[in-house]
Amino acid sequence: MKYIKFLFLFLLMSCSSSKVIADYDSEIDFNNFKTYNFFEDLGKGLNELDIKRVLSTLNTELNKKGLTQNDNPDFYINTIANYSEAQNSNSIGIGIGSGNRNGGFGISGGIPIGSKKLNEEFIIEFVNAKTNAIIWEGILNSTIKEKRETEEKELHFKNIISKILTQYPPKKQ
Repeated sequence: MKYIKFLFLFLLMSCSSSKVIADYDSEIDFNNFKTYNFFEDLGKGLNELDIKRVLSTLNTELNKKGLTQNDNPDFYINTIANYSEAQNSNSIGIGIGSGNRNGGFGISGGIPIGSKKLNEEFIIEFVNAKTNAIIWEGILNSTIKEKRETEEKELHFKNIISKILTQYPPKKQ
């Protein structure tokens, strides 16, 4: 039953429209970067539990790419999460009206349907440890529910971080 719940959550998360935008320093040879570490103030915009989820997922995904965490890294990682209230386009309209030849009267309103949604901008930055310059940046914009269960949050961060890191290392044209 637990696996069906995760499958449902995965399908729900994969249906949301999100787009990754990546930018990088075209002068950099990314093959020279093998080790990483995290900035101490990683996770602006995230709570402590979400920072732990992000760190765990980043470690897993970067290890898959052959990168290792090191105290003397080639680059540092920073993440930033920005949230804003999303426009809710689902609502029920209510109206009262009256009219006659000499004038009219009307009242209308809308009642939102569903839970509150947020626009999320999640940014991962790689910063050269020697020059302190950003060498790679991945940004994902998506819409999420404001209130999510723990499992939904874990799956969400795994999904978006994996999606962002598909753009790393950049493909030279």
